[in-house]
Amino acid sequence: MSHDLFSSFASFDSSTSSVLLVRDVAGDYRQVDADEVLQAAQQVLLGRVRGSDVLASPQAVRDFLRVKLGTLEHEVFAVVHLDTQNRVIGYVEMFRGTVSQTSVYPREVVKESMMHNSAALLLVHNHPSGSTQPSRADEHLTQTLKAALSLVDVRVLDHLIVAGSDILSMAERGLM
Repeated sequence: MSHDLFSSFASFDSSTSSVLLVRDVAGDYRQVDADEVLQAAQQVLLGRVRGSDVLASPQAVRDFLRVKLGTLEHEVFAVVHLDTQNRVIGYVEMFRGTVSQTSVYPREVVKESMMHNSAALLLVHNHPSGSTQPSRADEHLTQTLKAALSLVDVRVLDHLIVAGSDILSMAERGLM
């Protein structure tokens, strides 16, 4: 995006609704489309999450995941990599699926965690159906990944399921 961070809500007259404007590099103002707003929001939220103490600020992680996965029409399986102090190293979308499922390969999750030198992980995926209820396959996958990652001393702290603005924590539900 070739514009600066200056933006404002402006109403030109009573017949138009408020619009978000940005100033481009030439100094001209233009209306921002929804995709640009979401992309900018994702960058802000990722900046707040990266290097932060995840356990002290789960709300920042949840906010980021809502924006990142909440509106997708297909399933995505992602991993939040954490260091030994449970600070975020990075977020990686590893697998993309269909409207109702995605294939996850434990070997690839282990390889990715080793490349990031992760001490712990948060597993994340979305349910485009709108239900955060974990399936038996979700529960089985969680246990399989925990077992595989434990062989290389990487802890799985939680598996979060995002459905729209709702997020279910399998750890909070006692499913870990």
